[in-house]
Amino acid sequence: MKKFLKIIGIVLIFFIAILVAIPFVLESKIDTIVQNYADENLNADLSFDDISLSLISSFPQAEVSIENLKVINRAPFAGESLAIAKSISFEMGMMQLLKGTEDPLEINEIIANELLLVIKTNKTGAVNYDIVKESETTTETPTETESSAGFSFDIDNYELNNSAFTYIDETSNMAFYLTEINHKGTGIFSGGKSELDTNTDANVSFVMDSTSYLNNTHIKLDALIDLDLEQQKYTFKENKAYINALPLEFDGYIQLVEAGQQIDISFKNPGSTFKDFLAIIPEAYAKDVAEVNTTGNFSFTGIVKGLVSEETIPTLDINLLSENASFKFPQLPKSVKNIGIDVSVKNTTGNVDDTFVNIDKLNFQIDEDIFKAEASIKNLTKNMLVAAKLDGSLNLANITKAYPVELDNELSGILKANISTSFDMDAIETNAYQRIKSVGNVSLSNFVFSSDDILNPIQINKADLSFKPGTVSLNSFDALTGKSDFSATGTINNLLGFMLSDKNLEGNFNLNSNTFALSDFMSEDTVTTETETSTNNKSNETAAIAEALKIPAFLDCTITANAKTVIYDNLNLKNVKGQLVIKDQTASLNNMTTDIFNGQLGITGNVSTKGEKPTFNMKLGMQNFDISQSFSDLEMLKALAPIAKVLQGKFNSTIDISGLLDDSLSPDLSTISGSALAKILTDKVDTSNSPLLTSLDSKLDFIDFDGLNLKDIVANLSFENGNVSVKPFSINYKDIPIEISGSHSFTNVMNYSAVLQVPAKYLGSEVNRLIGKINDSEVSNLTVPITANIGGTFTSPNIKTDLTSGVTSLTKQLVEIEKQKLIGQGKDKVKDLLSGLVGGSSNTTKTDSTATTTDETTKQTTEDKVKEGVGSILGGLLGGSKKSNTNKTQDSTKN
Repeated sequence: MKKFLKIIGIVLIFFIAILVAIPFVLESKIDTIVQNYADENLNADLSFDDISLSLISSFPQAEVSIENLKVINRAPFAGESLAIAKSISFEMGMMQLLKGTEDPLEINEIIANELLLVIKTNKTGAVNYDIVKESETTTETPTETESSAGFSFDIDNYELNNSAFTYIDETSNMAFYLTEINHKGTGIFSGGKSELDTNTDANVSFVMDSTSYLNNTHIKLDALIDLDLEQQKYTFKENKAYINALPLEFDGYIQLVEAGQQIDISFKNPGSTFKDFLAIIPEAYAKDVAEVNTTGNFSFTGIVKGLVSEETIPTLDINLLSENASFKFPQLPKSVKNIGIDVSVKNTTGNVDDTFVNIDKLNFQIDEDIFKAEASIKNLTKNMLVAAKLDGSLNLANITKAYPVELDNELSGILKANISTSFDMDAIETNAYQRIKSVGNVSLSNFVFSSDDILNPIQINKADLSFKPGTVSLNSFDALTGKSDFSATGTINNLLGFMLSDKNLEGNFNLNSNTFALSDFMSEDTVTTETETSTNNKSNETAAIAEALKIPAFLDCTITANAKTVIYDNLNLKNVKGQLVIKDQTASLNNMTTDIFNGQLGITGNVSTKGEKPTFNMKLGMQNFDISQSFSDLEMLKALAPIAKVLQGKFNSTIDISGLLDDSLSPDLSTISGSALAKILTDKVDTSNSPLLTSLDSKLDFIDFDGLNLKDIVANLSFENGNVSVKPFSINYKDIPIEISGSHSFTNVMNYSAVLQVPAKYLGSEVNRLIGKINDSEVSNLTVPITANIGGTFTSPNIKTDLTSGVTSLTKQLVEIEKQKLIGQGKDKVKDLLSGLVGGSSNTTKTDSTATTTDETTKQTTEDKVKEGVGSILGGLLGGSKKSNTNKTQDSTKN
């Protein structure tokens, strides 16, 4: 006996050793089978991280597990995922592992975890699941062909855990999503007849033509299905389903036939109270349904019967009915009563285009407000035809007091409607207004509207619309938002397109306002960045760093505006009139006029916030602007001409300018370019706050800048890349013309020159004495060009002049003329010297040596006089104090 037990123990150990060893021997074989199958049969790329075989945990079966399986499409869906699974396990008999690689494997159980399956049809009609290669012509027998497939299935158990299914059809603009799928079934898939017991739990969403019909609706199905595999008929029995919390019982069958699938299924709700209807509503919007008090009945029945094929669908007869119903949530103060519902979905022909929905009754009452609606929807799959009628009033604030819906913004206001409408969706999409037949009136009062597309909520005090075929008239509109108030009248072209589709709001409006702040009508985009907070040892902390203003994308309208005050940045524009066209996130201003800086401003151009950076392109006409105020308050003008703020009076200007705007829609000065033409209407200058003029005053002693004559001066500017270029222009100080030109940067770095044609009489008493001795009218009118080169900045200027060299040259020439007279030079030579001076020559005139007979004593005396004269003149100019105008006149008449 002991020997027998020992033999049995040895056999068991040997058997266990074989079970442990077999996987290491066979894993490469399984890998080869799977990879060969993919290469030979799939027009897609199959990959996985690991494949393993276990004989012990699943004994007496063998279990093959594949980790991170991926099936990736090739063209025309190249790179897109068809299927991804975290893990898939297959269970089979051990003898299956001993078959050759060309023999089929019989799979008994499949379990998939976190499987994502995406089925897609693109706009050309191509499908991503057609990945099986076409069979090549072969002489193999059917048995051989079937064997080459590699797998066969005889499944008695399968599971899908935490999986998802997506179906997208771009040809019909439809998407269907199943998420959080947990599904399992037990049964036998072989033999003539068998039974399958399934349990399904999932969330379903359905979207068609941008309309969401189901949004994450919870469904549950427990179904016992008879399988007649020979007839390919699947009969449902003892089945119960749930849509959210609404129970449904159904029976019938689905049978696969040559033309498609034959369906005969009927369903009904087993209860009959109105609480069953509330159970349809998603749990997120219907809390504590179990506690709600209801009256009235409710029924939900349906029959789906017929052939599903490429040409037909089953006939439909689905009905939802409720009479004299009411409900009240215990935690809310108000109830909804006198509820009547009669809705049906029907198709009597099997032609998909003949499906229609009738809402014969949808009535309810809250307090004294009664609301009634009816509608019909036809031609669902093509150009949908809609006819509807609304009649009643509703206090919007009562919605949340009667139903526990969670809204982003609290509703308020009174809605009154009496309107009938009929239209087709193509008319909505193409703005074919003549096919939109709407008649009636809608009014709204004390309503607050907020949206992600606007910065501040809009309080609509009153809005009154009347509908006529093809047009909607805005009879009155009175609203507030932020700091702004406005009233409007006009026409709206596509109100239904804006409300029912993704169309922009189109219309023409007359707008009046007392105060209109532009920033109140901009949308707010928050830009975030990742920062690191060292004090709390936190990383990747998101912080808001900027709020960019955007022109709302949904506006496509023309506004004729009349506003008493418009606030833009730090400017208050008065009596604003003109036309504003808003389209494609661009605001175009046409012939806009306003009063500002005690003058008038005309604006034509546009602002666009469509791109990554807002842009602007404007033509500005300024008339009678207050110079000091405008060049102090308007950053753009301050950058163009910083010196202008010292002027007292008015100016006219035209400016063509374009560039980028910052997040607050103010010009980014480093990006602007354009040109400006300005005419000064003043003759007053205040030098007290100008370091530049003060410095010039000290360098040019003979000019008092407070006395400059600037009236009617025209300056021509151009600017680009942060620099302003000034074309040459002239100003006058008494009888001294001054030509100015050059450039400066927006950082106020200057590169200017001022050329002064200075009469000799302003250059000191010594020059005037020499001119008096010469006693010639041409010399008396002599001018000397003096250049002032201006650098540095407007607050810290650096000025250099050639005054010293100019005076020195002039003095030498005058002394030379006097010298020639003293030595008796001929009149012709003196005349030549005078011509040189009057002609503006700054070089000493050379004498003809053959015409000069000079006594050495006389020559030395003359040279001494030259030195004495130059020293006296320069000393007076550079060392003396500025003289009054009276003294200057006296100096000019001496000698």
